[in-house]
Amino acid sequence: MRSYVEDRWHVRDAEGATIRSARWGTGKRWRARYHDAAGREHARHFERKRDAERWLAEVSASVLTGTYVDPRASRLTFREYAETWLAAQVHREATAALYRNHLERHAYPVWGDVPLGSILTSHVQAWVKGLTLPVEGGRDALAPATVGVIYTVAASVFRAAVHDRKLAETPCRDIALPEVVKTRVQPLTTAQVDTLADTVPAGLRALVILAAGTGMRQGEVLGLTRDRLRLLGRDPAVTVDRQLVTKPGGSTTFGPLKTRASYRTIPLPRVVVAALNDHLAQRDVGDSDLLFTIDGKGITRQRFGHLWRPAARAAGLNEATGTGMHALRHYYASLLIRYGESVKTVQDRLGHKSATETLDTYGHMWADSDDRTRDAVDSVLGARADSPRTDGRSIG
Repeated sequence: MRSYVEDRWHVRDAEGATIRSARWGTGKRWRARYHDAAGREHARHFERKRDAERWLAEVSASVLTGTYVDPRASRLTFREYAETWLAAQVHREATAALYRNHLERHAYPVWGDVPLGSILTSHVQAWVKGLTLPVEGGRDALAPATVGVIYTVAASVFRAAVHDRKLAETPCRDIALPEVVKTRVQPLTTAQVDTLADTVPAGLRALVILAAGTGMRQGEVLGLTRDRLRLLGRDPAVTVDRQLVTKPGGSTTFGPLKTRASYRTIPLPRVVVAALNDHLAQRDVGDSDLLFTIDGKGITRQRFGHLWRPAARAAGLNEATGTGMHALRHYYASLLIRYGESVKTVQDRLGHKSATETLDTYGHMWADSDDRTRDAVDSVLGARADSPRTDGRSIG
């Protein structure tokens, strides 16, 4: 049998907030309660009165500062909120598929059924470390850059939960991520490009030469239709204004390019024109038809990978050159740089968003300027130093 001795303490800014003392046998506990904006009652019991007062004061402060979170909101599981968040994002189809893949493969197995409010910073840090380690009988350790992308997706979910008042604060604070060591791109040799062209299936030979001679991205090449080509006349060129996207389930569709700068027109070298003419001469390709297909259908990224990897191994592609088709893009950039093209030209041809992106990737390929710097100074100051001095004054 318990009896209550009521001792009301009204707390400013917490609707109907009170503290009541309740006798439990020979002891006493303190019940603090308040009503939120929706009229729902929230209560907690404390051994000491000052702890009850402190809790209600914190609630009042959060109401005043706009950081109040309904205690029941944080009971929503990570999966439940992440699914709501993902459905609301304005993502390209490929990006949405990538984010879902990261959540389903790496976040849901750990946090899927865990309430948002139960996930701590230490839990996030341990999860990140786990991604950098191989799983026995499962996946290999993930690359630092991949870990960074997966973490960014999860952190976005937690950040949105804070904005939606599902969490008071995100657990993604001061998380140490694995260092991404940026390696210098090593361009392919022409012999390696030739090996790739000779090793891929015959229907993809022109694809290799086109990519090596224009620097187009994989999706841009796979999504190229005949009406985007201008092969006749003095200025043959290709218009890049869309790419082929692989949808969940394995079908393909046209999609927008990576950035606004990716929309461009690239001049076609004679060797590329010749390869494309040979390709078209052997196939019935209509104006709106894809240039490169398998069994008359667009080539998915997975199917292309199966066809590409044996050729990549035969050509000796490695971590330094890159093992994917992107290596042909690097080869094209290296040719432009070797023959004296400016950063701006390389940026435009590759469709980079900024010159900074171009320099970050290929800056080391431009000729070492040490000797030219010395020559420039010597040609001016050196000439003055060697000339007769008639006034006895030093150069300055």
